[in-house]
Amino acid sequence: MSNASPQSLKNHARFDPPYHFVLGTIMIANLIIAVVNVVRHFGFHSMWVLVLSLGLVVLILKVRTYPLKVQDRVIRLEERLRLQSLAPVEWHAQIYRLNEDQLVGLRFAGDDEVVGLAKMALEENLTRKQIKERIQNWRADNWRV
Repeated sequence: MSNASPQSLKNHARFDPPYHFVLGTIMIANLIIAVVNVVRHFGFHSMWVLVLSLGLVVLILKVRTYPLKVQDRVIRLEERLRLQSLAPVEWHAQIYRLNEDQLVGLRFAGDDEVVGLAKMALEENLTRKQIKERIQNWRADNWRV
């Protein structure tokens, strides 16, 4: 997957146009139309269409969050394995003190700085965003969902 510029903190967010823009716009428009229909033609049928429209919105949100959660679990495993291979043996027990949010933030750190950032994350209780802001040697992740 080629990018016009190298991945960084400023451009690492990813949008999937068919999902985020096309499907999102259709779902919002459908919900608005259903609300307008209930206001204009109140009745069982219009209310049922509104309920179905709300159900579709929930479905679309869940369809996005489930693979992201699985992806975060895989990243957690990958980063623990990477830290075990890069950190001194005496620090391995500390790896399991890092929470999922911290491990996901560390995935963008280069091998030369990930152990130091992990120690800093534990000492200062850094969030995912704070970790990413401190990365000096950005390691692109072009395979995420």
